[in-house]
Amino acid sequence: MTTTSHPVRQGLAAGITMLAATMLLVAGALSILRGIAGVTKDEIFLIPSEYSYQFDVSTWGWIHIALGILLVAVGVGMIATATWARIFAYCLASLSIVANFLSLPYYPWWSVILIVIDLIVIWAISAWNPTRV
Repeated sequence: MTTTSHPVRQGLAAGITMLAATMLLVAGALSILRGIAGVTKDEIFLIPSEYSYQFDVSTWGWIHIALGILLVAVGVGMIATATWARIFAYCLASLSIVANFLSLPYYPWWSVILIVIDLIVIWAISAWNPTRV
């Protein structure tokens, strides 16, 4: 049995990694745009009257801007195939899911779309196994 890597499997692994990196960049950019809309107090947000995790819209905006910047940085690290980026991608995508779930009443469709993108990122990163030949 040889220990050489199969080119098709390695190509698939690289494709899955680049999919995750691209989705992180998209999720980060959308999060930044959502944050800017929140900070400028755009009228696209619904303001719930009674909600357990109610913050000011600009507070949610700053949370999404910070999270978006981190997601973009990790996406760039994933494109550069940095090992640290893969580890942080799990954490940040999970944090993004939590942040979007908590801000669901403010802008439901955008939150659902970003939650789905973050789930795809987590799946893509976990499906890639660089040690499997």
